[in-house]
Amino acid sequence: MIDSSPMYGSSRAVVGRGLSRLGHPDGLFSADKVWTPFAAAGPAQVEESRRLWGVNRFDLLQVHNLLGWEKHLQTLAAMKAEGRLRYVGITTSEGRRHDEFERIMQREPLDFVQFTYNVLDREAEARLLPVARDRGIAVIVNRPFRQGALTAALEPHPLPGWAADIGCESWAQALLKFIVSHPDVTCAIPATRRVDHIRENMAAAREPLPDPGLRRRMIADVERLV
Repeated sequence: MIDSSPMYGSSRAVVGRGLSRLGHPDGLFSADKVWTPFAAAGPAQVEESRRLWGVNRFDLLQVHNLLGWEKHLQTLAAMKAEGRLRYVGITTSEGRRHDEFERIMQREPLDFVQFTYNVLDREAEARLLPVARDRGIAVIVNRPFRQGALTAALEPHPLPGWAADIGCESWAQALLKFIVSHPDVTCAIPATRRVDHIRENMAAAREPLPDPGLRRRMIADVERLV
């Protein structure tokens, strides 16, 4: 699964170049976003993203940070009905606009949502994750490391003993395992510019994952250390 946005500078072109060099491998789940306040500009932006990626269609298109979400959701729903898109979603980050986000989740036919959730930022546990479970909406988690601030704060501290029990060799892996072990989370998007970090992050997808008791211990240890 690769997630991008027109907001992310040259990322769409970089993704497209990488996919081209790899021969557009099977199994890709392509996720991009609509990010414009103007409803009329949405289709052209989507087409530009599709061209830059070099894909026939996207698996998922999301309204980025709810910008112009009403009209954009109508556009994406029409694309889905026409077979030009598999899934529709919305995003937010840093805990912003959760009241509005929850209302949209409750009443719109969404396939995916994306929001912030990590070992310290857990507001979504009480609000957004339960709605996603009840409505059968897939969940993408962003900012698992608080854009690096959380891993930087934990780096000076040795990994607790429980890390080896769940196959973690770094704090980044432990933080990701905390997120993806939540039963209502579909996947996490760490974001990185480094290939070694990609490999390190991907290793967090391997079992074993923490159980509810260990998740509580992880919260307590991280809160104590930072």
